[in-house]
Amino acid sequence: MAEEQKQATEVSETSVPETTEPVHAAAEASEEATPEAPQAEVQAAATAPAVTGYRGEVKGRVVKLEELQQLQQGREVDPFHEQLRQQIEQSFSAVQEGQIVKGRILSVGEKEVIIDIGFKSSGIVPLNEFGTAEIKPGDEVEVYIEKLEDAQGQLLLSKTKADRLRRWQRVEQAYYNEEIIEGTILRRIKGGMIAEIFDGLEAFLPGSQVDVRPVRDFDAYVGKRMEFKIVKINPANENVVISHKALVEKELQKQREEILSKMEPGQVLEGTVKNITDFGVFIDLGGVDGLLHITDLSWGRVSHPSELVQLGQKLNVVVLDYDKERQRISLGLKQLLPHPWENIDEKYKEGDVVEGKVVSITEYGAFVELEKGIEGLVHISEMSWTDHVRHPGQKVSLGQLVKVKILNIDRENRKISLGMKQLEPNPWEGIAKRYPPGTILRGKVRNITNFGVFVEIEPGIDGLVHISDLSWTRRIQHPNEVVKKGQELDVVVLEIDEANQRISLGHKQIQTNPWNDFALVYAEGTDHTAKVVRHEEGGLVVELPLGVEAFVPASELKQSKNFQEFYKPGQELALRVIRFDASQKEIVLSELAKQRAEEEARRAEEEQRRREERKQQEQAVREYQRKATTGPTTLAELSGLEDLKAQLEAAEKAAQEVKPDAAETPEEHAENDKKTET
Repeated sequence: MAEEQKQATEVSETSVPETTEPVHAAAEASEEATPEAPQAEVQAAATAPAVTGYRGEVKGRVVKLEELQQLQQGREVDPFHEQLRQQIEQSFSAVQEGQIVKGRILSVGEKEVIIDIGFKSSGIVPLNEFGTAEIKPGDEVEVYIEKLEDAQGQLLLSKTKADRLRRWQRVEQAYYNEEIIEGTILRRIKGGMIAEIFDGLEAFLPGSQVDVRPVRDFDAYVGKRMEFKIVKINPANENVVISHKALVEKELQKQREEILSKMEPGQVLEGTVKNITDFGVFIDLGGVDGLLHITDLSWGRVSHPSELVQLGQKLNVVVLDYDKERQRISLGLKQLLPHPWENIDEKYKEGDVVEGKVVSITEYGAFVELEKGIEGLVHISEMSWTDHVRHPGQKVSLGQLVKVKILNIDRENRKISLGMKQLEPNPWEGIAKRYPPGTILRGKVRNITNFGVFVEIEPGIDGLVHISDLSWTRRIQHPNEVVKKGQELDVVVLEIDEANQRISLGHKQIQTNPWNDFALVYAEGTDHTAKVVRHEEGGLVVELPLGVEAFVPASELKQSKNFQEFYKPGQELALRVIRFDASQKEIVLSELAKQRAEEEARRAEEEQRRREERKQQEQAVREYQRKATTGPTTLAELSGLEDLKAQLEAAEKAAQEVKPDAAETPEEHAENDKKTET
C-alpha cells in the first residue's frame, strides 16, 4: 500500500499543468467561483500551485475543505479496487502497541527472529530473548508489540516483555485468588531467603514467614521446593513477598480448635520445645502454644531453661491453667514428679554434715542446694568464727561445693538453716578464762566506727573500745581523732560476754583517773589561761594546762554574739572556773566571772566607805545632843545643826541609789532604824 501511495503521488505531481497566468487572475477566478461551479474547475484550482508574491505572501485560489469532501464523494468507486481493498484490510490483524499477540516464526537468523503476527509487515525479535529454548520456523510464540513502526517503518516485537507481562499477570491472579503456588529456595539473604516461583521470577521469603516455629538454620532450606502463598505484591518494581507460614497456620487452625475444645487443667499432654527464653519455655502442643515457666521446670533452682531442655525436644507436661478468653495455657513439668520435701525426715537430720552446691549468694548469706528442690541457707554470721565476713562472696562462690552442718529443719515452712563455722573449733570457748577483766593487752586497731574502735586481741577475736573509754580528758567527737586504723593500742579488758561473743575494752583505764587531782587544781573560782580548741554549738571548747578539755558557754564570753568570728583556735583566754563536776568529768569556765567578781568587790568597798561616813555623822549628832542638854543653844550651834542635817539627807539619797548585792545584816538594819528615828 505504501508503494501504491508513492505511485499516486508521482502521478498527481506530473499531471499538474504549469500556469503562467498572473496572480491576480487566479484571485479573480476564486472570487467568481460559486458552489454550482463544475468539479473540474474545483479540481484544477485545488491542484494549481501557489504563487508567491514579491512581498513573500502566498496567493492563489483558496480551496475549502467542504469542496474537497464534495469532490471525494462525487468520484465514482471502482468495484474491483474496493473489493481488493476490503480483502487486504481483512487479512490484517487489528493490533495496537503494548499488546501481547501470537505470532508464527518465519525464519531464524544468527541474531534475529522474523515473526508474522498478521500485520502488514513482519516483526523482528532479538534471538537472545529466546534464551536456550530451541525454536524453528513455524513455531507459534507470544510476543509483545513495542512499536508498530520505527524510524525505518519496521514492526518491533519483544519476547522478553511478553513473558514478563504474562508472568506478572499470573502473579496477580495467584495473589487475588489466594492460590497456593510452588517455588524453589534459591539462596539466603539478610532477613530471609529468595525463592523462584514463576519461570525465573524471584520472590522474597521473610525469615519470620518460613515456619510457625523459629528457624535456626536457614541454610538447610536452600534448594528445597516448597508451597507458598503470595502475601504482598508491588507492580511498580515487580516485588513479590511470599509466605509458607500462612499455609501452615491454616492447617494448624483446625488442630488448634480441636485441642482447645478439650483443654482443661490437670490434663497431661505431649509437646515439642518451640522456643526457649530467659523466663521459660514455649511448648508446641500441636498447633497450640503453652508457656512452661522457669519456676515450673524443676523443684530445684534453675538459672536458665536451657540447662534442662533443648529446642525440638519432646516433653510430657501438665496443664496448670487455661485462660479461654486470652487463650493462654500455663504448663508444668515438675508437677509430674514427687516433691522432694515429702520424705525429708528420711534423708536429713539436725546435726548432719552434708555436701551441697552454692546456687545463690545474697547480702545476708548463701543458699546451698543439697539436692534438687532442697536448699538451705548459710547465714553470713554462720560462716566463720573469727573472720570479719562483710559479704558471703568472701567465703564462697557460685557453683562451689561446700560442706555444711544442718542446724535446723523447719518442715512447715520448708526451710533449712546451715552452718559452716560449726565444722571448725570455736575460739570463743573459754575466752573469759584466758582474758579475765582487768587484763592489759596490746592489740591492733581493725576498724573504726562513730561509736568506738574495734581492736583485735588475738587472730579473729575483736573487742570494742567505746568512744567514752578512749580518753579521760578529751571531749572526742570521732575516734579517728585519737587512733588510726592498723595502729597498735594498749587496752584493758573491762567485760566479756562469751554467749554473745562480745568483749568490752578500755584504753583510758590504762592510766589513773586524773579527775581526783583536777578537783584541787581546777576548783571553782580559780583562774587559768586556756587555749581555744574548736567551736561548738553554744560555746567554745578550750584546753587547760594539764591537757584536760573544758567548755566555755557563749553567754560567759565577752563577745557572746557571733563568737565564732572573735575567737579562733589556738587563741589564749584568761578564764575562771565556775563549775566543776568530777562525776560527769565536766569543767565549765567563764571569761566574765573574774570581771563580775572585781565589780562586786569595788561595789562592796564603796558601800563600806559610805557606812563609815554615816557612822561618823551619827556620832557627831549624838555629841551635839549631849551638849544641848548642858545649856541653851547658840546661833552657831543652830547653823552647824543645819549643815549636819543636809549632809545626812545627801547620804540617805546616795545610799538609796546604791544596790548592794548582799542583804543587810541585823546590826545594819537596827543602825538604819535608829538613824531614821533621829
